[in-house]
Amino acid sequence: MRCEICPRRCNAERTAEKAGGVCRMPAGLVVAHAMLHLWEEPVLSGKNGAGCIFFSGCNLGCVFCQNGRISHENFGKVITPAHLREIMEDLVSQGAHCIDLVTPTHFTPWVLEALRKPLGVPVVWNSGGYERVETLRTLEGKVQIYLPDLKYAMEKPARELSAAPDYAETAAAAIREMYRQVGAAVIEDEQMTRGVIIRHLVLPGCIDNSLGVLDWIADSFPKKDVLISLMSQYVPMGRAKKLPPFDRRLTQEEYDAVLSYLYLLELDNGYT
Repeated sequence: MRCEICPRRCNAERTAEKAGGVCRMPAGLVVAHAMLHLWEEPVLSGKNGAGCIFFSGCNLGCVFCQNGRISHENFGKVITPAHLREIMEDLVSQGAHCIDLVTPTHFTPWVLEALRKPLGVPVVWNSGGYERVETLRTLEGKVQIYLPDLKYAMEKPARELSAAPDYAETAAAAIREMYRQVGAAVIEDEQMTRGVIIRHLVLPGCIDNSLGVLDWIADSFPKKDVLISLMSQYVPMGRAKKLPPFDRRLTQEEYDAVLSYLYLLELDNGYT
């Protein structure tokens, strides 16, 4: 196939035998790991854990990637959609509160094959936020919870850190489409059944970028309709170790500045 699944639209040739494109993945599915994960947001993990399935490859090239082996070093095993379905059902049988698909974008057509029948628990689309609206529309009715990153509101860090200068406008359109599909957050018995959780990792030296992300969320959705997960756990990884200011941890003062703005905008519906 000539791939146009993600916003890169790189038209790369991807076959069962040949990997290609920015994601460097073949046609079909490549899965690195599947597990019950207790450390997602509490409305996803619950008591038993989220049924996380980590897909190999990524359509972003983040210099600070914390899953580099999976995202950029081709770690994983080729499986069929039928096998993926078996993995999902096994995680549900172990008590997973949801099926959490981690970085699945570049495998969308084959994931859809595995999702032809309902699973009995919510399906979570856990992505970097860099999505084509046209691709997301194929997921309508199959995904109940969207868990996108919103990494950038500014062009410069998006270009320099993820090689995606169009990230802000692309992710904004994608998240609006996610919200259109699933609507306001629904939480029953402390478990999320529908809705959107937007994750944002505060980066060192990038307070203005984080404030821009929060401004966009406040301007785009009714208050309390989407959950926000404001993350502080940045750790220098990969190429970022040699790229100031990303060669250091986030300071408490930087995180507190962003957190204060979140409260000012009354966006305290989620996790810090």
